[in-house]
Amino acid sequence: MCIDPNTPPPSSRVTRRGVMAAAAVLAGGTALSGAVTGTAAAAGNTAGERGAAGGGSGRPPRGGTLIIDGGTLLDPLTGRTTEDAVVVIEDGIVRAAGTRRETRQDVAAVRGRAKTIRANGRWVLPGLVDAHIHLSTLTDAHRAISLGATSVRSGSTAFYQDIALRELARWNPQRVPRMRAAGVFVTPKPGDTVLADPDLAPLALLKDGVRTPEALRRLVQVNLSRGADVIKTRVNERAGSPTENPLTQVYDREQLSATVAAARRGGAGVLCHSYSEKGIHDAVMAGVASIEHGVYMGERTMHEMRRRGTYFTPTLAAMASLAADPDPILAERGRLFLPIARRAVRRAFELGVPVAAGTDSFGGAIDPIGREIELMREAGLPALDAIRTATTGAARLIGLQRTAGRLARGFRGDAVLVDGDPLRDVSVLKAPAAVISHGFTVEP
Repeated sequence: MCIDPNTPPPSSRVTRRGVMAAAAVLAGGTALSGAVTGTAAAAGNTAGERGAAGGGSGRPPRGGTLIIDGGTLLDPLTGRTTEDAVVVIEDGIVRAAGTRRETRQDVAAVRGRAKTIRANGRWVLPGLVDAHIHLSTLTDAHRAISLGATSVRSGSTAFYQDIALRELARWNPQRVPRMRAAGVFVTPKPGDTVLADPDLAPLALLKDGVRTPEALRRLVQVNLSRGADVIKTRVNERAGSPTENPLTQVYDREQLSATVAAARRGGAGVLCHSYSEKGIHDAVMAGVASIEHGVYMGERTMHEMRRRGTYFTPTLAAMASLAADPDPILAERGRLFLPIARRAVRRAFELGVPVAAGTDSFGGAIDPIGREIELMREAGLPALDAIRTATTGAARLIGLQRTAGRLARGFRGDAVLVDGDPLRDVSVLKAPAAVISHGFTVEP
């Protein structure tokens, strides 16, 4: 059986009234699910940052107004540091950042209504960006943001929880990071994910799974109609399952190209789970936006990635966690993969391949994005460049380069304060002393 190519596109009406509310409940957001259903109409229909404008029952609240006073400000883009700096955030947006003299008038303009955080003796950086994380609950989302990840890109969820969380983040940025949502996984065997959406039901009857161009296109279209910002697919089996072989290829270049083409028609890029050298190369040639994991990435593929601007998100923290797994098969796999992945990261960086940080965290075990920065440093990246993988670099990958990754005028008011110089020791980023999201202080 195959999907009829003349099947009508998915109905966006389901998104507003059913799927989004159910996803909010699954994410633990029952108290906020009314806000989701009221604003879901904006999801997937707004140019640029999807869902940025309010709709339905009203607009989300404005961001906070805050002065970060003192501390050493680091701009990852330029590498410039400013001692005894001041950052002025007004309604969630950076109004000014620099020396006391440069920011004096801006401080005066907001002083009567701004909260002040004293940062003396600390370093001040932009909020960090996790370019590959699986957030399915409010608990996990709050854990990620409290560890400094104020913007994230989802690596997919089983029942659209990431799309619901993205909408919830607009209403409560103190609990949920700003998110680029991937919806459900484009994989040969979706399993119980077909229960997430009535328009996925026909996929359950496919004898060979989601493999034909029509089936792949259908799954992409459903994701986009539900408000996904990006599409997640795979070329290899999982490393985190002892019954799967992560070097086994599940999609060929033609199938990957069909997924990429369908995503591009909807204005979305594709991130691709991959391990084997041939699989990675096929995915790059198919036009994916980023390679996830990419352990056995070959040098010819790296050259092609540099030429195309394809990103590498190695998820080193996930491999380090795998090496400590109680299952002996997974632990051995992690011990084997981690040093190979480190060498791949170092060589990719040397060749000019853009690298982004992602923890691949999920299921209650949320790693700090600072741990991924630390592992990038251990792989051989200079400290500033390791920091860039979770600031300017990751922001560019997920399409937020104009609002995330820096504390500069017009950027979103997201910041982390750390006790120590991250240019000397990046490990201080694993435990921020304070996190600011959209001008609000994030509670631990």
